[in-house]
Amino acid sequence: MARGQGPTVRRRRLASELRRLREAADLTIDEVGEKLECSASKVSRIETGHVGVTPRDARDMLALYGIVGDEQEALVQLAREARKRGWWHAYNEVFTGTFVGLEADATSLRAFQALLVPGLLQTERYAHAVIRALRPDAEDAEIRRRVAARMARQELLSDTPPVEYWAVVDEAVLHRVVDSPEVMAEQLYRMVSVAEKPNVTIQVVPFTAGAHPGMEGPFLIMGFPEQADPDVVYVDDSTSSGLYLEQPEDVRRYALMFDHLRAAALKPDDSVDLITEAAGRFAERVTAPAAVHHLEPRTP
Repeated sequence: MARGQGPTVRRRRLASELRRLREAADLTIDEVGEKLECSASKVSRIETGHVGVTPRDARDMLALYGIVGDEQEALVQLAREARKRGWWHAYNEVFTGTFVGLEADATSLRAFQALLVPGLLQTERYAHAVIRALRPDAEDAEIRRRVAARMARQELLSDTPPVEYWAVVDEAVLHRVVDSPEVMAEQLYRMVSVAEKPNVTIQVVPFTAGAHPGMEGPFLIMGFPEQADPDVVYVDDSTSSGLYLEQPEDVRRYALMFDHLRAAALKPDDSVDLITEAAGRFAERVTAPAAVHHLEPRTP
């Protein structure tokens, strides 16, 4: 499936079009609900993309808005396609909201993390330790399931075509010991290896940069190929399903923040050198020679 053609993006596109057509017909949400004999909240949730719309509901709404013929059929077909299941539905108990569907359909991802290695770059053992720390009451089976889901997400980086991924991390990420020196060495060498991919760029904001725009917290900017699908900013929040920002002024603000972070960060090659040095220091702290051996970076 081509990027920008997934069910989550199609649902978002249809929701936007239904809202535009309702407004063009000079109807309020309450009036639509009354005429279609459904609740106004249902209409509102359809228009915000929080719930899907059946082809029948889409046809009824479009007829009410005066949309007929080929235009109506095209939008009803979009409703059918928006109801298809993505790979992430196998992890319904793990993924909430629309995040993973949007991420899977994006052509570009710009991520910032101040405390942790971004999820798409995490090793299995690092991810396990992080998820365990964030969910201390979770059963082992749930932790394993969440780790498996995170590993599945990482296939985005090697898809055809792959997503363009640009990650900026604070230098603190390289020094925080998650689980053990061995896990950290493995994790940092993994980042070095992934940075070799032509579609991946990793930069580090050094401590010497001082205060920077990312100190508010982590965020991800998801870009899409079609003009009809504007960029979305996802602001991570471990206490909820996260915050989605779609208003142009919000997206511009975070895009500017990311540009400032890239400018404050070390150049990509220098960043990889710094990550390699940090990985080497952790590897030296691993006492078992056999363990050190498998942590060594790959030779070109």
